[in-house]
Amino acid sequence: MHPTMPPSSDVIDAIGGLLPPLLHTLERITWVQRHLYPPLAPRLAEELASSTDAVAGPLRAVEALVCPDELRFMRDRLVEVARQTLDLVADFVEAARSPGEPIGLYRALRRFARIQEALYPLAPALEPVSRWFLEPARRDDDALVERLRAAALRDDETRRGVLHASNEREVRGGFSLYVPEASDGQAPMPLVVALHGGHGHGRDFLWSWLREARGRGVLVLAPTSRDRTWSIMGGEDVDAPLLQEMVESVAARYPVDRTRVLLTGMSDGATYALLCGFREGMPFTHLAPMCGVLHPILLANGDLGRAHGRPVYLVHGALDWMFPIYTAHLARQALEGAGARLVYREIEDLSHTYPRDENPRVLDWLAADATA
Repeated sequence: MHPTMPPSSDVIDAIGGLLPPLLHTLERITWVQRHLYPPLAPRLAEELASSTDAVAGPLRAVEALVCPDELRFMRDRLVEVARQTLDLVADFVEAARSPGEPIGLYRALRRFARIQEALYPLAPALEPVSRWFLEPARRDDDALVERLRAAALRDDETRRGVLHASNEREVRGGFSLYVPEASDGQAPMPLVVALHGGHGHGRDFLWSWLREARGRGVLVLAPTSRDRTWSIMGGEDVDAPLLQEMVESVAARYPVDRTRVLLTGMSDGATYALLCGFREGMPFTHLAPMCGVLHPILLANGDLGRAHGRPVYLVHGALDWMFPIYTAHLARQALEGAGARLVYREIEDLSHTYPRDENPRVLDWLAADATA
């Protein structure tokens, strides 16, 4: 005997009951990711674990309903996201029991990118999801939310949204791209080229920039290094030619503002952003390294001389346990000595993790700078 199909309104109500605690938990994950400092891991785990029951109950209610065909994609996608979220929280809580081994903490949080990737297709249909995929200061902008919804539902030949070029997670050397849905295909847009950290992947790192880019109409190119990290270990630089080709490939398809091509990165990606960004012939106009180091080869081969007059936004955490803060002081002194137009941001509560809340300031700086 088949179960009775509930009215669509019951399914919508059940989904409405799941969304608030789910999005709240995702926001807590964002907060924990930003404030990850291994000695504080047990306290951060408590922050996440406290929201588990709030998600689990509504999730069971949604799972129990037989879903009409027209709502099945939405229901199944939310169930997948909620299950993955609970798994992430459980893994983080388990890893926090051994805070002296931080790799488990980072591994648990790495799943956050896949959760966001699974959730994003629901943004045009579910307004709370659309608002969550905006930087917090813009979530109450009703006109922006409506403009983004209409743009996402627009039917034309231009490919927009989240795109991937040979960038499955088991593949290296490809890239992921975010094209703002509201783009008219004519007005030039700034381009952010965002480099992941060591052992990372561009398909994951794209989500570190999407919400800010979505609300501000910014292209984001997130490449994946050819090897396990960028070309910072000596030998041939195999990544620079690919980055150049990727930028030109994007510019051939979308209107790129060539005076606003930002190269940024986290950790190894930050180190390589400085190394590659000062190379002759590269298309980058601005650099924003986050939590990296100044590569010694820049001092040895004279490339630091190209820093003169270049706009650089350097960010480092006072709690960074991988690259202690004195390395940032050395980079600051070298860049200022070379004549770079430097903005230096030393963040008191930042460890070795991506400062996502710095993105709006970086984009404000990029928009205000008059480099041609």
